[in-house]
Amino acid sequence: MVRLAFRFATATVGVVLLAGYLAAALVVLRTLRALWALRPGTVELVVLLVAAALGSAYLSYRFGTARLLDAVDADPIPRSRAPELHRRIDALVSRMDVDRPTLYVADARAPNAFAVGGAGGGALVIDRSLFRLLSPPELEGILAHELAHLETRDGLAAAMIDGLARTAVGLVALATLPALLALSGLAGGSAWIRGRPGDRSGVFARLHRLLAGGLVAGFVLATLLARTRSRRREFAADDRAAEVTGDPLALARALRRIERATDPTWPFAPLSTHRDTGDPIERWLSTHPPTADRIRRLRERAGAESDRRGREGWTGVPVR
Repeated sequence: MVRLAFRFATATVGVVLLAGYLAAALVVLRTLRALWALRPGTVELVVLLVAAALGSAYLSYRFGTARLLDAVDADPIPRSRAPELHRRIDALVSRMDVDRPTLYVADARAPNAFAVGGAGGGALVIDRSLFRLLSPPELEGILAHELAHLETRDGLAAAMIDGLARTAVGLVALATLPALLALSGLAGGSAWIRGRPGDRSGVFARLHRLLAGGLVAGFVLATLLARTRSRRREFAADDRAAEVTGDPLALARALRRIERATDPTWPFAPLSTHRDTGDPIERWLSTHPPTADRIRRLRERAGAESDRRGREGWTGVPVR
């Protein structure tokens, strides 16, 4: 009798659960159909969605600098406090096709520098530890690298790509939401009706996992494509910095010093700094290529330039 009562209770819960999920899926489906019926032409709709995604990304890029500076607690560096630093920036800007950014200093969790675009030439943020860690030529190489990102508007391009990718994944997720709700209800409801509430081995549960996994895979793929481009742009910025400064080895030494000084206990360091990692997943998700690869390319560039000039490319300080 107890077993029969238990089966009746679980079956009742299963039916209610199934009905609730199917009703929700039907509501979402009808809402999407109503919105689809109000759409403009297909071409106009695609143009509208792309424009909205790009517009949102551009506004975030253009006006998000102030929020980012506030998040890292950055302070502006007046020319009176660091005249030599400003002089070096002026010299670099004069050799590059870039508006002069505003200089800021911050206390980051790791020695680093980054440039963000926006109104008025953007901002270049330098961690205070770099002034102690790097020699003037090495710091100049890092500054030239960041200015190279501003010169080619890498931040804007990354924001645009990210905006389009997120919009595409979001639209696919919205379109499949009724199916996800229905499959979730069928999987959970059938399990309760069978008297096995925790069982997710049925066909509906497998279909739900397959569909949800596809959405996650799409998001991961979009992220990997964006990160792959980011790593290529790091190499391009290294090349541009070496071209502008004429000293590839100074930038190589700076990268090595930054890598060695990076706190290895910070768990997200491999995803956003120059520190190498042996984990292939972290390498795929990293915004920067391995430091060893960057240093190798810079040393090869220095050697090639030395051969062309008919002299040794020795700056007095080796890359160790």
